[in-house]
Amino acid sequence: MGWLRLLVEIARHGSLSAAARRQGLSQPAVSYQIRQLEAAFGVSLLHRQHRGVALTEEGKRVFEIAAKAVSDIDDLAESFRVDVQRPAIRLCTDYAFATHWLIPRMHAFRLLYPDFDIQIISTQRLAADWTDDAEIAVAFGTRAEFGQSGAMIMPERVIPVCSQSFLDRMKTNGATSILAGAPLVHLDTALPSPWFDWKSYFSQAGIRRLAPPGGGDVSFNNYAMVVQAALGGQGLALGWLGLVDTLLASGMLIAAGPEVGATDRGYWMLGSKSRHPNASKLAEWLLAEAMATGERPA
Repeated sequence: MGWLRLLVEIARHGSLSAAARRQGLSQPAVSYQIRQLEAAFGVSLLHRQHRGVALTEEGKRVFEIAAKAVSDIDDLAESFRVDVQRPAIRLCTDYAFATHWLIPRMHAFRLLYPDFDIQIISTQRLAADWTDDAEIAVAFGTRAEFGQSGAMIMPERVIPVCSQSFLDRMKTNGATSILAGAPLVHLDTALPSPWFDWKSYFSQAGIRRLAPPGGGDVSFNNYAMVVQAALGGQGLALGWLGLVDTLLASGMLIAAGPEVGATDRGYWMLGSKSRHPNASKLAEWLLAEAMATGERPA
């Protein structure tokens, strides 16, 4: 690669000394490399003139190939530098929000802001030191936890959901109230639960739950798996509005009970002390997107 660039510099400047300066070499070193190159090709590549040098006909043919190769390599190297230096904003959130709310909207965000990337850092629950890893976080919690430092983008509202095939099967089996006795899909969490679980849902909805004769409840420690189980007809799951809206709209899941909510609890957008110039753009987009979809309180 060195001799290619050297020949290109000599041809462009018509001078061995100028090429030497550009390449950080001595003129004798440049002369030596050219002699080695001519020996390898078996032809003269340069005419030595009174003032400078000029390409021979053979040298011009070599130059055409060398110039294109050097240009292609430079372009490729620049693209690598741009990729490495491309700015990215890191957003920390839980698996449920990342999977069901954020990722489906990423294409729209990239169209709006194509000049920087988002790196999503997913976790089950937001750690106290999350600002070490990200500029922005979206976390589930209460007004007491995040009301002073964050902006609510989605209050907690849940409804029971299931697949149409599951509902049809329950009706075929003679169930008169699906909520009273159908198998449930649970999201495992530490007690007391930081969000609605089936016990608190039934209590707030005023529904008396009867244990199903054959049992059949299942539990998962990840909300994406809870949703997948509901889609697969394994039972009733609690659907967080804002996360399962697309599945409800498409008919892949159907509402199977009344909605309950907690106005002081939900998803909050939190900002670190980062002065990253694009952090505010992401924050504004999150708030606007939540408002546009009717999830953020006015």
